[in-house]
Amino acid sequence: MANPSHQIIEKLKKVSTATIATSLFKRGLKNQFIQDISPLKKGKQTMVGAAFTLRYIPAREDLNPITVFKDPKHLQRVAVEKCPKGAVLVIDSRKDARAASAGSILATRLMKRGVSGLVTDGGLRDSAEIADLDFPAYHSRPSAPTNLTLHQAIAINEPIGCGDVAVFPGDFIVGDNDGVMVIPQHLAADVADECLEMTLYEEFVLEKVGNGASVIGLYPLTNNTLKTEFETWKDSNKKIQKS
Repeated sequence: MANPSHQIIEKLKKVSTATIATSLFKRGLKNQFIQDISPLKKGKQTMVGAAFTLRYIPAREDLNPITVFKDPKHLQRVAVEKCPKGAVLVIDSRKDARAASAGSILATRLMKRGVSGLVTDGGLRDSAEIADLDFPAYHSRPSAPTNLTLHQAIAINEPIGCGDVAVFPGDFIVGDNDGVMVIPQHLAADVADECLEMTLYEEFVLEKVGNGASVIGLYPLTNNTLKTEFETWKDSNKKIQKS
């Protein structure tokens, strides 16, 4: 998997998942927000990175005893050790949080390896410990049982479904307090540029609304006088971010 552009990542760190959702909606993509997950702890830095995936299928008891963890080729462990620095490990747990997708030891290992975050549509064990790490993590709810009781790791770094969203290796993953968006890799540069401009305009709108302005003609911007005012505001605040 090619390393994602540092420039795109830095831009996406400055925008919200809500803004990204609007930008993707303009392009006809309505289902890029991973459903029914949330950050273990809010207020952390925005998570951005390329997707590196792990897929689980339902566990079959004769193939998934606790002794499989002794195998150095066990795919859950391999995924943790191979997930590239700066990437986000995204786990397809079939939206089943009855058993944990991972726990604090694996999350700590990912953090120490420089991985940018962890996302699962299942649950995480040791959730309080993971929440206290300097490491963004998203799940549906805490779950104590080991993944082996319900989940069998079957593949790494192939297309998966996570929270009803298709995730392809290399897609850009962005997570904030609201949740996680998936940006198709080929759209990421354009989306990042547009979202920076959208974010800048929203700052202008908030300033205007905070001073008592009506949203009519302002949000969305249809008033030509306000368009001119926004351009002047951008110049005076020197906030245009070049591509």
